[in-house]
Amino acid sequence: MGACLGVCSLLSCVSCLCGSAPCLLCGCCPSTKNSTITRLCFTLFLFLGTLVSIIMIIPGVEAELHKLPGFCEGGASILGTDGKVNCKSFLGHKSVYRMCFATAAFFFLFALMMICVRSSKDPRASIQNGFWFFKFLILIGITVGAFYIPDGSFTSVWFYFGVVGSFLFILIQLILLIDFAHSWSQVWLHNADEGNSKSWYTALFFFTFLFYAVSIAAVVLLYVYYTKPDNCTENKVLISLNLIFCVVVSVLSILPKIQDAQPHSGLLQASIITLYTMFVTWSALANVPNKYCNPTLLVRVENSNTTAVSDGGLMTQWWDAPSIVGLVIFVLCTLFISIRSSDHAQVNKMMLTEESPAMLNGNTPALEDGVHRAYDNEEDGVSYNYTFFHICLLLASLYIMMTLTNWYRPDEHHQELTSPWTAVWVKISSSWAGLLLYTWTLIAPIVLPDRDFH
Repeated sequence: MGACLGVCSLLSCVSCLCGSAPCLLCGCCPSTKNSTITRLCFTLFLFLGTLVSIIMIIPGVEAELHKLPGFCEGGASILGTDGKVNCKSFLGHKSVYRMCFATAAFFFLFALMMICVRSSKDPRASIQNGFWFFKFLILIGITVGAFYIPDGSFTSVWFYFGVVGSFLFILIQLILLIDFAHSWSQVWLHNADEGNSKSWYTALFFFTFLFYAVSIAAVVLLYVYYTKPDNCTENKVLISLNLIFCVVVSVLSILPKIQDAQPHSGLLQASIITLYTMFVTWSALANVPNKYCNPTLLVRVENSNTTAVSDGGLMTQWWDAPSIVGLVIFVLCTLFISIRSSDHAQVNKMMLTEESPAMLNGNTPALEDGVHRAYDNEEDGVSYNYTFFHICLLLASLYIMMTLTNWYRPDEHHQELTSPWTAVWVKISSSWAGLLLYTWTLIAPIVLPDRDFH
């Protein structure tokens, strides 16, 4: 009897992984929306690729692979062929480029497949929300194929794809921060109106003050470590410009006309945007190709010299402070993309979010027998744009590729990684574009009074 139950349970799991049934919840999980589970599963695929990329650039991994009998070149043949595995082709920046190429290609494929899906009644919606085992096999297949791409100019060309994709993902991160900041402010102001207003206003003041204090400290440290009294003019200009722009948007957010048009706007949102802008500025300055003005660059060069492999292979150091912070922000933003459901109209328009009638009405279908499972909330309309969601994950793949390689450009001829000015200007220009987007969310109701932005 127990064996029969075990077989039935196994068949149920196989049906869940291979079919379109939204049953990827354990018994202890609360019932939730099918759309949320789907986004989380695709995000886990992205995190899996990121984890593999991180493992491949950890120093010492190559030495451990050589200890495996018959794996690296000089050992036994692989799968009956005469070829051996060159372990260096699986490590360093080349492996990161190929792994992220695989995940980007995977999400690009699904972005094309899901164009113009309007509800779960579309047959393609079942592909989006199910068949996870086959999706995993597709990702593995693309990954294996990516490692067969000849070196040639692949990494040099893919570097520029990464630059463009990362620029766009930084903008998406800032849009998500705007969304989060507006939602945070709306919830706390609503609680202040209904409850103990003094406590909620004190909490808002505390976090606003904290974010501005950290931002001011960041500006001071940037001037101390990335500028010199007699040099580093470019760094001084970039820090000063972003400081001025942040002051402008902060003042703009509390102007009476803005407050009348956007009652929930305020310094909390501006402080979050200011802090993120300072982070992007720090990340940009960390790529300035000048040892005198960029102490981080000097540390990287010294590390790469001391940890370089003996035969001149490329070793990538990614665990400096800007990269670690960028990795944390990447994880939080991709998770937020997976679970977000914004009430802020302008952010929804920028993120191409399509709120379904079920979401707007807040209806939750009754579940029989109290079984916890994902329920279909998209019969009347999708709760997010499928194609745009996959494009966001595609751009996230490119962003993590650039983050793990420090935005360094591979030079195949000299077997080294160089930090180009391209990375600096891409990051700085993305911070400016993000500040413009935030400014637009403030002034749009005034510039276009006939449109509904609430």
